[in-house]
Amino acid sequence: MLETLTVRDAVELAIVERSGFVESRHAGAAIVLSPEGEVIAQHGNADALILPRSSLKPLQAVASLTAGAVLEGEQLALGTASHTGTDRHVEVVREILTAAGLTEDDLACPPAWPSDTATRREMIRDHAGEARIRMNCSGKHALMLRACVATGWPTAGYLDSAHPLQVHIREVVERLTGERIAHTAVDGCGAPVHAITLAGLARGIHRIGSASERSPFALHRVAGALVRAVRENPWTIAGPGEPDTIAVETLGVFAKGGAEGVMVMVAPDATTVALKMLDGSGRAAAVVAATLLARAGAVSEADVATLTAALPLEILGGGQPVGRVRPAAGI
Repeated sequence: MLETLTVRDAVELAIVERSGFVESRHAGAAIVLSPEGEVIAQHGNADALILPRSSLKPLQAVASLTAGAVLEGEQLALGTASHTGTDRHVEVVREILTAAGLTEDDLACPPAWPSDTATRREMIRDHAGEARIRMNCSGKHALMLRACVATGWPTAGYLDSAHPLQVHIREVVERLTGERIAHTAVDGCGAPVHAITLAGLARGIHRIGSASERSPFALHRVAGALVRAVRENPWTIAGPGEPDTIAVETLGVFAKGGAEGVMVMVAPDATTVALKMLDGSGRAAAVVAATLLARAGAVSEADVATLTAALPLEILGGGQPVGRVRPAAGI
């Protein structure tokens, strides 16, 4: 039986307050690693298994890069993004594909509407429909396809767990996390997503976030380049007004949220947080991760306050703010 995160493993990470009344509580688990990779704080059971969902993308991206894909700047950052499907995002993803002689028809992610409201409304006015390239994972898929072309692997079936690319990704995930994959599921975009412990996810992200582009090892060089690309192009990782983008812009961190309440965040000094909300809600994930970094001394309380003000954390009543989502006092 897989030891997944349970209620008994969880602690209170955030509360939702309405008019002075605690309406809801978000429980989960979190772990903080020092710049050297040592555990300096833990809340709940970080050794329980989770599905990282899109927080696994940095590890998948590093694997695609070590398989032979060569990208930089905005294209590199889009390869690890969960973007909102704006025209600007789509343009860069299309560039990634075109450079390899591919089109959006080669993408195996499902067609989707952009999550960016303005873009979606414009598409509806233009009588446009769902498209694979608008799907929030299309950058990851484009990077995977580039790796296949660069290495000579077939592009057809690139999401099959037995495909050479996915075998390579699995090996890199195990190498970075320091643990064997416990289970493989199918992510929302159709790609394999691997069950690992929260501690393992933190280790993998820390190794990416602390990597140097001057390293003699190729894996470390591409990891360092990936982190720099995201920090230099915050709009790519999600989109304007999105928690990941706001966190990168405000704190200078490397941040990557995942569905079902997962978040990883690496401070400029390589202090790393990984967390999972047990109820699957991600609304408090960014502010909790930033708060844990601040309590570790990796970012300033003032910058976290700026981040908190920019995040959509207000609770409304009659159209007016009557409360907030905020980190629990005990973390």
